[in-house]
Amino acid sequence: MDKLKAIEVFIEVAQGLSFSGAAQRLGMAKGNVTKHIAWLEQSLGVQLLTRTTKSVSLTESGLSLLENGRELLDRVENIDAAVRQSVKEPKGMLRLGAPPSFGAFHLVPIITAFSSAHPDIQVVLYLDDGRTDLVAEGLDMSVRIATSLKDTSQVAQRLAVVPQLLVASPDYLRRRGTPQTIADLAHHECMVHALKSPTNIWTFMGEKPGQTKDAARGEAPRGKTSVRVNGSIRANYGDPLRHAALLGHGISMHPTYMVMQDLQEGRLVSVLPQFRPVGVDIYAVFPSRKNLPVRVRTFLDFLRQWFAAADWHAYQNVP
Repeated sequence: MDKLKAIEVFIEVAQGLSFSGAAQRLGMAKGNVTKHIAWLEQSLGVQLLTRTTKSVSLTESGLSLLENGRELLDRVENIDAAVRQSVKEPKGMLRLGAPPSFGAFHLVPIITAFSSAHPDIQVVLYLDDGRTDLVAEGLDMSVRIATSLKDTSQVAQRLAVVPQLLVASPDYLRRRGTPQTIADLAHHECMVHALKSPTNIWTFMGEKPGQTKDAARGEAPRGKTSVRVNGSIRANYGDPLRHAALLGHGISMHPTYMVMQDLQEGRLVSVLPQFRPVGVDIYAVFPSRKNLPVRVRTFLDFLRQWFAAADWHAYQNVP
């Protein structure tokens, strides 16, 4: 049996402490996973995992192999790539996490273009809310969208800063009136993203340099201005809020990429366009380890180039 393959199987089991989870991620039968682990333990002459009917835990030897095994596999891949000297394409499986809406509608075009350019790299996309444990789930990297990242145990690289907009349907604005100032939002149905605005506070940036405007008259404020809003609908993803806005329920805040087509086709309109909500950052996040596999570095470079060419501001001022 291939020892490197057995180590790869062991790492999948050890990271999630689950034979079933490892089998699912590797596309193997659970029985084959068990055989790889048994062979590896016999080959090394040590017990790596302690198994009961309800749980799996690592022995001291297992912990040592987990700490060093992933680095070993990455080194093998990097050596393989160096030997090939870029004559052949990088290969292997790239496990990528992403938020559901962004992943399904905006990241998939990038992935398909990448796959066409690098057919030997298989991309597996996992859609989640950004709180997934990369190590436990065996993800190589995750694309996350947030105003800030609080988890300092992982390595993050910012890819882009995306503007946000307040939007509502024309029907809602006909029924409830169009807000003219930030203070007017207190009298409207505002639908809040529970993760981005957990305290129901929306924050807006000040005017551009050289401008002098008055927020009380509905003009852009100086410096940051925040307002606490309320509404009957909250969600931890943006899609339900966008859908509710399309149904005429209220006002919601979204990154431009999420509503640009709705704005262009008139299903939604920009609310208080003179104010600029604080933008969101798009990050590439990795587990804390020194060497990124070649397949991950190749995708990261592709992702950077794609985001650098994107015009995130194109629809920022669509009425």
